[in-house]
Amino acid sequence: MSAPEINKKIPDCEVQATSQKSFKLSDLKGKKFVLYFYPKDSTPGCTTEGRDFSALYGEFLKANCEIFGVSRDSLTKHENFKAKQKFPFDLISDPDEKLCKQFDVIHEKKLYGKVHMGIVRSTFVIDEKGILKQEYRKVKVKGHAEEVLGFVKSL
Repeated sequence: MSAPEINKKIPDCEVQATSQKSFKLSDLKGKKFVLYFYPKDSTPGCTTEGRDFSALYGEFLKANCEIFGVSRDSLTKHENFKAKQKFPFDLISDPDEKLCKQFDVIHEKKLYGKVHMGIVRSTFVIDEKGILKQEYRKVKVKGHAEEVLGFVKSL
């Protein structure tokens, strides 16, 4: 499956999230949203990225934009991570990689000389009509949330 293209409508997908939420991406019509994909709950980079988005969450809401973090971790792990870090937004559990494959974020990675398939840190901005407006791939955490917020405000 190939990733959605910029300025194209994203395919609908039903997902499970924290706060006992099950929703379709199409349910977000009329609101901008950010999907940030990250490798694993409670790791240093993923924690920092979530905290950075949390710190700017009010600004995203003022811009009519919701935020969702996505990884393959279970809902139980997500609930614990969200509670411990006090994230104000929900985390999407994608253990079957449905959403990860839709956005083409699973790639070969090397860690300590071993090769495995994993989530490459990536962020996508979708507008009120469900159109993909921006993608960030191979994200570096430092300054990323601010960059995404700047783009969201420009829409």
